[in-house]
Amino acid sequence: MNCYLFPGQPLAPPATLPDDDDFRAIAELAKERASFDLERFSWLGAEGTDNVKLQIYGAAMSLYRARRLRAEGVTAQLVAEHSMGIYPALAAAGVLPEGESLELVARAGQLMIRFGRERRYALGCIVGLTLEPLLAIAENNGVYLANHNTSRHFLLSGERGNMEEACAEALARSAFSVKLFACDAPLHSPLMEELADDFRALFADYRYREPVLPLLNHIDQDYLAAADIADFMTRELSLPVYWERSWLALRAAGASRFFEVGVGDSLKKYNRWIDSETGR
Repeated sequence: MNCYLFPGQPLAPPATLPDDDDFRAIAELAKERASFDLERFSWLGAEGTDNVKLQIYGAAMSLYRARRLRAEGVTAQLVAEHSMGIYPALAAAGVLPEGESLELVARAGQLMIRFGRERRYALGCIVGLTLEPLLAIAENNGVYLANHNTSRHFLLSGERGNMEEACAEALARSAFSVKLFACDAPLHSPLMEELADDFRALFADYRYREPVLPLLNHIDQDYLAAADIADFMTRELSLPVYWERSWLALRAAGASRFFEVGVGDSLKKYNRWIDSETGR
């Protein structure tokens, strides 16, 4: 069984971009629906932050990659998503048209910018520690678990000053690797509940079709129905991404061939790590 895996936001802008009809079609949709020029990596009209640029770019490249896979005859029987990967995953599962998916990314990104106007936020990538000490570090420093990618790969989310302290404590506890990334909003943390009503209104502004492919969600590993989508989109902003559980659920569901549909291979690396621990 083939499974499309949609990763989250890329960390860097593109060095090169494709040059074919599928990319040009997606680039045109990005201009029309997100006011963003992929080829120049710049805004058209009202501007946003670099993080929102990367979010739109990531979603656009996922949509492009899905087109190319289908053109190559690689169709999916199952779809899974990680963090911001939910937006292009909705299009791949037939829930939203591609243009609306890109529009939704841009509109959600503009809402997230409101967080950064008064406070500075960051994500902390901690590799090498297990969950128990990681959660203790988060509690000690007033930050939150955002991504549980593998048994030893996590992201924390919170205010930047607190995150700097959390990263320092992780290093003191012998983490293999610690990296800090600036972000507009404290994604996948309870702090996002501050704008929950605004996001709820945004997600309610769209008509979601029933998925034509099973779409696994990254919170509780259930399959989303049309009636679940708007609520899930709001909830997932303030709750962690549980990728390790999602990967194991995909394996249990019978998926055997996996295609990372987006920029980079971060999910492939997580999956290899999880499989090595489970003896696959």
